[in-house]
Amino acid sequence: MASHSMGLSLHDAARQIGVPFTVENEPEDKQVKVNGLNLHFLEWGDSDKPTILMLHGIQQQAHSWDFISLPLSVDYRIIAVDQRGHGDSDWSPGGDYSTDAYVGDVESLVGELGLKDFHLMGHSMGGRNSLAWASKHPGMLKSLTIVDTGPETQRRGSDRIQRFRELPDELDTLEEFAQRVMEYTGRSREQTLGALKYSIRQRNDGKWTWKYDKVIRTQGFRAPAWTSEQLWEGWRQIDCPALVVRGALSDIFADETMQRMAAEHYDCTTVTVSNAGHLVQGDNPPEFLAAVKGLLGRFE
Repeated sequence: MASHSMGLSLHDAARQIGVPFTVENEPEDKQVKVNGLNLHFLEWGDSDKPTILMLHGIQQQAHSWDFISLPLSVDYRIIAVDQRGHGDSDWSPGGDYSTDAYVGDVESLVGELGLKDFHLMGHSMGGRNSLAWASKHPGMLKSLTIVDTGPETQRRGSDRIQRFRELPDELDTLEEFAQRVMEYTGRSREQTLGALKYSIRQRNDGKWTWKYDKVIRTQGFRAPAWTSEQLWEGWRQIDCPALVVRGALSDIFADETMQRMAAEHYDCTTVTVSNAGHLVQGDNPPEFLAAVKGLLGRFE
């Protein structure tokens, strides 16, 4: 695991915000080759426990799930993946960050790791990728959790993320990045630094930059994605119990969309997490964790 010299350690940060955990677990850094790319992932817990596969959102990486992986890793094997172009995984040589490319990576990853009858959890972009993959693979999942996204998203929030992504991405100091993220998330400096260390790197010339692929940061970048119609159709094909979680302060995911998702699925629970925006599992991990445990508890 990377050094905790920047900001709070994971365990201290978790205690500070009330994450309930009993064992100071840490993940192993691992790699798997899929579709010609080396994908980095974090593996938590024992391999003989039920598996949860976690997919992060755009601009994020596997450590964005740490506050959730830590407490769940006592009872589950957690596999949190850096999706292509993010974190410590390879960038796509051709700049292919389409929904279909991500779905293909999940398909290969599941095959390489021999996953079956597992739980799948995705946030934002990772949620849409999870939805798309699950719709094509009936009988593979115990459950599906979708976090603050759905077949439709709100333009205001999407534009806000786009503007943040297009800000200058080569800064002189780590502190400049910290200030930017603090303004964006509203989190403390110590918590920001604790998470930021996994998302940026220092170049040979001394400047700091994001780890995720520069093509994603270019102005006007829009990866080929499934349409809302395709995602709604895919949602109706999913054959496992589902949980849809929304941040109460989210400007990305409307309550109306969440309620429609509940109405168009045979077994869907919806939860709105208080004091949380789009980054739900990081904004209010204790309440998010309680919602997830409600679903996972059905399978114990």
